[in-house]
Amino acid sequence: MNGSRIAAVGHYQPAKVLTNEDLAGLVDTSDEWITSRVGIRTRHIAGPDEPVDELAAHAAAKALAAAGLTAGDIDLVLVATSTAIDRSPNMAARVAARLGVPSPAAMDVNVVCAGFTHALATADHAVRAGAATRALVIGADKMSEVTDWSDRTTCVLVGDGAGAAVVEAAAPGTEPGIGPVLWGSVPEMGHAVRIEGTPPRFAQEGQSVYRWATTRLPAIARQACERAGLAPEDLAGVVLHQANLRIIEPLAAKIGAVNAVVARDVVDSGNTSAASIPLAFSKLVERGEISTGDPVLLFGFGGNLSYAGQVVRCP
Repeated sequence: MNGSRIAAVGHYQPAKVLTNEDLAGLVDTSDEWITSRVGIRTRHIAGPDEPVDELAAHAAAKALAAAGLTAGDIDLVLVATSTAIDRSPNMAARVAARLGVPSPAAMDVNVVCAGFTHALATADHAVRAGAATRALVIGADKMSEVTDWSDRTTCVLVGDGAGAAVVEAAAPGTEPGIGPVLWGSVPEMGHAVRIEGTPPRFAQEGQSVYRWATTRLPAIARQACERAGLAPEDLAGVVLHQANLRIIEPLAAKIGAVNAVVARDVVDSGNTSAASIPLAFSKLVERGEISTGDPVLLFGFGGNLSYAGQVVRCP
């Protein structure tokens, strides 16, 4: 029961970049309209031959390489996604097959934008309980496949990508690198963010989500810090779900993490749902904006309306 830690992270985005100017050719919008309302300038879009499990496998392979591990070292694969079109095999099994992971427990976690932080907590619990030795935790979504590209209120938001973390037991006698999770939901407001229908389409009630995120979530995020035994000002980094810059900036300010680097990857990547937190976190690590051992708050929120957050130590 020594707890677990993140050994390494990795991320992947498709090569195709869609700019605001490109979108202006599809719907009645403009770069000024998009940036003033959501802060997004570009997003990456996967092609028809790039399924969710391929995005996930690329990110996971990078995390494994960064950890100095192979697929044979993994015995649990968790994929957070809400854009898996097929029901079986699930994304985790498909990723395991792509990577050559031998006989892992393989599960998908569908908590939409809070999926990665839910999956990370699940991996932490599994390692603590001795049910897993090392886990691959992946957030991957292909939002472009569930988007109505004629609806300017949603098509300007989304992007595709994946991020991954390798989770393993913390060394005996050391502090855990993944703090206690604080998670929950507001089921009666679940209709505020939806991916429904045949074919499935993404829709949301933007103002309801904005009010909930900026008024209800700051106190919950601070409680996640308290569970880790830290004050918000002790944080070196804050990685919130990359939904909208107009949500990220006020939410980060209300949390009170005055000394932290705040991830703003939404500007370059758009809203990638379950991929957004590990994608942004991996980029901060890659650029050296946070250092090994730094405390970082990961906080996901969105569909259902669900939330989950924990303080982790930077790998």
